[in-house]
Amino acid sequence: MKIYNTLSRQKEEFVPLEEGKVKMYVCGPTVYNLIHIGNARPMLVFDTVRRYLEYKGFEVAYVSNFTDVDDKIIKKAVEEGVSAAEISTRYIAECKKDMADLNVKEATVHPLATQEIDGMLKMIQTLMDRGYAYRAEDGTVYFRTKKFLPYGKLSHKNLEELQAGHREIQVTGEQKEDSFDFVLWKPKKEGEPYWESPWCEGRPGWHIECSVMAQKYLGDTIDIHAGGEDLIFPHHENEIAQSEAAHEKPFANYWMHNGFLNIDHKKMSKSLGNFFTVREIGEEYDLQVLRFFMLSAHYRSPLNFSRELMEAASNGLERIRTAADHLADLKAQTREEAMTAEETELFAQSHAFVEKFESAMEDDFNTADAVSAVFELVRFFNTHAGESSSRDFVECSYARLQTLCDILGIELQRQAQSLDEEIEALIEERQAARKQKNFARADEIRDTLQKMGILLEDTREGVKWKRA
Repeated sequence: MKIYNTLSRQKEEFVPLEEGKVKMYVCGPTVYNLIHIGNARPMLVFDTVRRYLEYKGFEVAYVSNFTDVDDKIIKKAVEEGVSAAEISTRYIAECKKDMADLNVKEATVHPLATQEIDGMLKMIQTLMDRGYAYRAEDGTVYFRTKKFLPYGKLSHKNLEELQAGHREIQVTGEQKEDSFDFVLWKPKKEGEPYWESPWCEGRPGWHIECSVMAQKYLGDTIDIHAGGEDLIFPHHENEIAQSEAAHEKPFANYWMHNGFLNIDHKKMSKSLGNFFTVREIGEEYDLQVLRFFMLSAHYRSPLNFSRELMEAASNGLERIRTAADHLADLKAQTREEAMTAEETELFAQSHAFVEKFESAMEDDFNTADAVSAVFELVRFFNTHAGESSSRDFVECSYARLQTLCDILGIELQRQAQSLDEEIEALIEERQAARKQKNFARADEIRDTLQKMGILLEDTREGVKWKRA
């Protein structure tokens, strides 16, 4: 299995620290509002990475945090006249709901920054004892960036290049030894939440949170650290500096970053009116469509979101689910017998598509090619499974398709949908017309429903419907 490592800028063979186990940390959201579809991409991508690792037999310790103390949370709390804790608690619950609706598995641990303050104080003190951090007159504690000589190794830029390209992060001031030193602890402002520390009453800087939570739940060195490519610098660069200066060990062996999500080829922005929350997309589409759409491209590639591409994803997902429905129907229809010799040979042939799927996933988790392998498997079973098949062949075929879809987090069962009373009444009227052999009326009702976006299918088990 090969993983593209941002640290080396090349694909590397994955060798875990401990055989059969993987320690994985994924940066989670800052919880001050509903998550948007840009937040959803790393959640979906790295959930799929985790699922594949588990499919290969690894025991995965998967840690993904919630940043529940931050300027944006405090601003939202002030606007609503409530506490910062109330805001973060509310949006953690909302985020977990969206993640469940996207079929993202619960992390092994979802640590909260506010519950890990003691660990942050200890790490900051260690950095001060080792000369990597210092206290300014107002109580702010800074990391001494130039003392950490490998600084820039993740973004592949030295400090001079970074100073030229990232002037916006250089906060100058008399209290800083260097403009590139970054905050580990900062003094409270009036009305803000704060904690006691040896330096001042205040709260942690953003970067120290992830260093502490990764170390506490996974150890000094972890296998995989992941997040969006916007976190490479400065967040992940600063995490490396803090963690390696404190522990004198490599922080993470593999760094994975997903590409940006654009909306109609433009950066997502509230000011442009192209900012969509997961909840908003869920009002238009089954959120499995959003998941399928995001996995139809390689995770490191930029991804463009548009209604046309979502419709294409919806159609693709429908093809897979229709094939699954067909196999499920055949289970009830076929004879309860073992596979024939011919079926055994056919089922063995279908393993070639599993191998294609695995080969794609082993090559830096290429879900786009893995999805293509699933489509090939669907075509194969559509061709070879029928009413004359043995139940054993049908059941094994369904299980094989389900296994691959489970790795991608794709649910073959459609979400339960409700119909308007008017539509339900029309379906009942059509059923009555068919019993009375009034086929002209039955066809008329079918056409009416189709214009309303409801497609009917008459099966041995009765009429089935789906939205167009």
